[in-house]
Amino acid sequence: MTDTHGSARPGLSIDHTTVDDVRVVTVRGEIDHAVTKEFTDALLSSGSGTRPQTVVDLSGVTFMDSSGINALLAAHQAMSAAQGWLRIAGAQASVLRVFEIVGVDQVIGCHPTVEHALTD
Repeated sequence: MTDTHGSARPGLSIDHTTVDDVRVVTVRGEIDHAVTKEFTDALLSSGSGTRPQTVVDLSGVTFMDSSGINALLAAHQAMSAAQGWLRIAGAQASVLRVFEIVGVDQVIGCHPTVEHALTD
């Protein structure tokens, strides 16, 4: 791991780490309309890589509404357009169930752990 950056807001924590040139964005708390801008900014601040590769660790996320899903889809589209990728890791059962209902898991790769997402 190299650099780590974090941001704090009551109810939401976002940390950035780099593992073998892949950004890992670790999110804890609830993702709803009140934190959409912060979440979107964290996903889209891809750094200096020409091919953005990001794993979003959602193992600490207890709730996500449609605004969080939209942020993930927008980041996925932006990274795909730049020949990169976005992967989701560690989503709790309640969040993963929402992904399955709306089909996010069919568009963005969902992995049980960050390690799985990094080696896929």
